[in-house]
Amino acid sequence: MTTPSPRTFLVCHGAWSAGWAWKKMHPLMAAAGHRLVTPTYTGLGERAHLANPSIDLETHIEDVLSVIKYEDLRDIVLVGHSYGGMVATGVADRARDRVARLIYVDAFVPGDGQSLLDLNEVARPRMQELKNGGEWRVPPNPTPPDTSPADAEWLRTRRVPMPIKCFETGLKLQGGALTLPRSYIYATRITPADTFGPFAGQAKNDPAWRYDEIDASHSPNVTAPEALMALLLEIAAEPKR
Repeated sequence: MTTPSPRTFLVCHGAWSAGWAWKKMHPLMAAAGHRLVTPTYTGLGERAHLANPSIDLETHIEDVLSVIKYEDLRDIVLVGHSYGGMVATGVADRARDRVARLIYVDAFVPGDGQSLLDLNEVARPRMQELKNGGEWRVPPNPTPPDTSPADAEWLRTRRVPMPIKCFETGLKLQGGALTLPRSYIYATRITPADTFGPFAGQAKNDPAWRYDEIDASHSPNVTAPEALMALLLEIAAEPKR
């Protein structure tokens, strides 16, 4: 299924990751006649040489806003994956005239003033232990066990530590509550903990949201790209409410 006209999908990727992690999605989007834009945040991926202790959530929001500005992107389907839900929420808030729809893929959904650690308290001890040891970055989490050996190696050699401040920084909404069409895609192969279940539950029970599930683990862009592609196109084709 394809949408009636070409669309621009802009991805806010997850922690430790980068634009490269959406490699499998590019040919699928191109074949369907759509544009997929997957910028990399400062300090990660091909921009890892820019990593420094001052990088935070605000840095990454500005990274994506700059792509919107300089690429002159409009009528955007904004996709936030995992930590990218933090980034996408900030981007949607500040680029309301450019974003047509916001899709969270197994992602955090913050409110004004909330940090990722506010939404995931179990991660606090790990962060504090690293800080006490003089570290300013967090090593990547393990990949889900259903990731193929080839994909696991591909991820292992490219993922890099993430600045702790990205997880500590509270989101600052500037335009009030978001009212644009929002969707949540919940990955049902939960490993090892149901970190995103609460956000999925809220979306499922809120008539203002569209809610979908995908039979995949946390990174369907890697392990289930065709299924994720089908869902993204279906959501993007849905009339605005």
